[in-house]
Amino acid sequence: MSDLLSQEEINALLQGMDDGEIETEVENFEDKSSAKEYDFSSQERIVRRRIPTLEMINERFSKSLRTSLFKFLHRSPEIFMSGIQIRKFSEYVDGLHVPANLNIIRYSPLRGRAIIEMEPSLIFAVVDNFFGGGGQFYGTSGEAREFTLTEMRIVQMLLDMMFKNLKEAWKPVMELNFEYLGSEINPSFASIVGAEDIVMISAINVALESGGGDIKIVMPYSMIEPIRGLLDTIGDDSDESDLRWKNALRNEVLRASVPVNGFLVEKKISIGDVLRFKKGDVIPIDMPKTMLLKASGVPIYSGKACVSEGYYAMQVIDRVKLR
Repeated sequence: MSDLLSQEEINALLQGMDDGEIETEVENFEDKSSAKEYDFSSQERIVRRRIPTLEMINERFSKSLRTSLFKFLHRSPEIFMSGIQIRKFSEYVDGLHVPANLNIIRYSPLRGRAIIEMEPSLIFAVVDNFFGGGGQFYGTSGEAREFTLTEMRIVQMLLDMMFKNLKEAWKPVMELNFEYLGSEINPSFASIVGAEDIVMISAINVALESGGGDIKIVMPYSMIEPIRGLLDTIGDDSDESDLRWKNALRNEVLRASVPVNGFLVEKKISIGDVLRFKKGDVIPIDMPKTMLLKASGVPIYSGKACVSEGYYAMQVIDRVKLR
């Protein structure tokens, strides 16, 4: 028997459905065409726009932090920027583990409070390097525990260092002072804003030979909002950065050492004559009126040979024009 219906059977089936002789089950479908309300003035939507100036501040901070850590540990760390994340504060807290190192700080004169979070793995690595260890064993057990007094002292030293770096990084935008308010290991006690409020998380990864971890700066959007216009107006400080870079490069070049030689006379001699030289031979030359002073083989000044305070010397006459 064929599983396919004939045309007559199909027509009879359709006729029965139309006449009501065959019952059909009506399935209730959810109306998916209903629109959801969307608040175009919501904080989450507004903050999604990039803030290039804040990114440049973070870049300046990471560079100065690298230099400060090198002076602090006498070891060169690697610093990696992870950009700025926009999240609800509850989402940030849900990703934390106990114990956490959450340092509550104030950005004066900005309103509100912020958090500087340091991962335990980074704290362990810094403490180990600070006391000359290699990091093979310290803090690697994975056991959840509170931080020791020594570890918290190192954390405080790191915070003092970062406050100076942050102050310098923010200086082109505005003068800020940073104040330490306290530390928490339980995220439940570190509520700087409401659970649904938006925060901006700047993540910086610090890598040392013995390990490392993230530093996260968590700023409520309500803290940034009053100066959002200032940040958008400043936009790009490339001109200022270029000037600082040029001045720094110029200072480094001026401190560089180069070999300087005074050339009194040159004479071309055949290889045969050179090979026949012997002790006591005299090479006739025409004494020039001036001589060249060369730096790394490049003529820079003309002058004349003289004697100064009993030493052979060269008196500079003029700068050589380079072609």
